[in-house]
Amino acid sequence: MLLTDISPLLSATTAGESYSDFVRSYLTVAIFGLLALGMVALLLGVGSIIRPNRPQPGKYLTYESGVDPVGEAWPQTQVRYYIFALLFVIFDVEAVFIFPWATRLDSETALVDSSGNVFEILGPYGSYGLVKMLLFIAVLALGLVYAWRKKVLRWM
Repeated sequence: MLLTDISPLLSATTAGESYSDFVRSYLTVAIFGLLALGMVALLLGVGSIIRPNRPQPGKYLTYESGVDPVGEAWPQTQVRYYIFALLFVIFDVEAVFIFPWATRLDSETALVDSSGNVFEILGPYGSYGLVKMLLFIAVLALGLVYAWRKKVLRWM
């Protein structure tokens, strides 16, 4: 009875030793992280001491590609430019989703009936993957048609 009561304690001790090894490995990472932060702080401090400090009013003007700034600092931008950028991001993400699917299409799987006739050659995703990808492209094309009809794609 006494041995059965001690066995969980013994297993906890071995688990504790492996846990301390686990923590020790992360302690090494933490020490290197603190050393890196210390090095950054040291280099920034040395740079602020060494660099010259000559404040002039011309240094604090806004620089716009060599042209003197005119007007307010916060002009209003038309919403269509944001929508145009959002559409770009959407179709860029579409390419991210389609690319892995398209690269796997070259490995073909042939479906053969009982008499040995090949009646369908599909990629590894099968007809289900093909239908899902076509549905995905159709929804994006529908969004593109909607944006085109709303004249969002006109650049002014």
